[in-house]
Amino acid sequence: MTESKAMILGCSGLSITPEERAFYAGERPWGFILFGRNIGEPAQISDLVAALRDSVGADVPVLIDQEGGRVQRIRPPILPHYPSGQALGDIYRRDREAGLRAAWLMSRLHAFDLLKFGINIDCLPVLDVPIEGSSNVIGNRAYGGDPVIVTEMGRAAAEGLKAGGVLPVMKHVPGHGRGFADSHHELPVVTVSRAELEAHDFPPFMALKDELMAMTCHVVFTDIDPQNPATTSKIVIDEIIRDYIGFRGLLISDDTSMNALKGTIGERAANIVAGGCDIVLHCNGLMDEMQQVVRNVPVLAGAGLERARRVEAAFGHSDGADEAAIRAEFDGMLAIA
Repeated sequence: MTESKAMILGCSGLSITPEERAFYAGERPWGFILFGRNIGEPAQISDLVAALRDSVGADVPVLIDQEGGRVQRIRPPILPHYPSGQALGDIYRRDREAGLRAAWLMSRLHAFDLLKFGINIDCLPVLDVPIEGSSNVIGNRAYGGDPVIVTEMGRAAAEGLKAGGVLPVMKHVPGHGRGFADSHHELPVVTVSRAELEAHDFPPFMALKDELMAMTCHVVFTDIDPQNPATTSKIVIDEIIRDYIGFRGLLISDDTSMNALKGTIGERAANIVAGGCDIVLHCNGLMDEMQQVVRNVPVLAGAGLERARRVEAAFGHSDGADEAAIRAEFDGMLAIA
């Protein structure tokens, strides 16, 4: 297979344009990501996914944020509306075993849903542990404010996806829960001690450190690196994510176009690579921005390539469960809840 570049790209609309097709063929992203603007009706989604793969001549990964709650790219009437992480956490707080089962079931349903369109990576679970007063950018996307609940629910969610042949991406390492700003618009700065982060924010990521993929957060942790957000911080990536947390999988940046990052799009991409992320994520499908990204992203090689190959080797394993039975069980749990 021809070498891929260390990036995941979006596209602009419901189908790829001739310009996009030629661009992807020439630049060869490792994968693609879909957003709401790419979702029309079922056959169109499948056709778009197939066209993206055809543009690079390979069965590359296709990602989506299908969490449930307000972050659900494929919505009714195509797919059911799924509850938020917090709503699942509420079940756990009433009945631990029921909560864990609900998290597993919902992810197993996501896998049924997404594979029908050819989408094989879901950017879930959210392992952030919010604190009182933090930005709503995480909010009810989280399972709760207790690291133990977040860890257990996150693990159940990841296992449900994998049981259905879809791979999870844990996010947003090493933790977005304390951000008092929305990193889509400005840079959150967290000033608590590293010891407090180790006690509250990092544990879910440590517990799931053997997952194959994680996404970074655009958050500054002043006690670790006061200059750079985690996504572009060699200190945070080397000392915290790789060493302290022990994550050895494929590290994907959060979106390059989010305004928590400084500089031009090209400078941001270069800084993400220099910081130590394996993959630069660029989501909005704007051609002029993607052209800046590709000029600053290398071909996948070395440890990053090895991690990407481990991801690719993990596709295609499914437990063969009965979708109707899984859906009936989950719907019954929600009716009780």
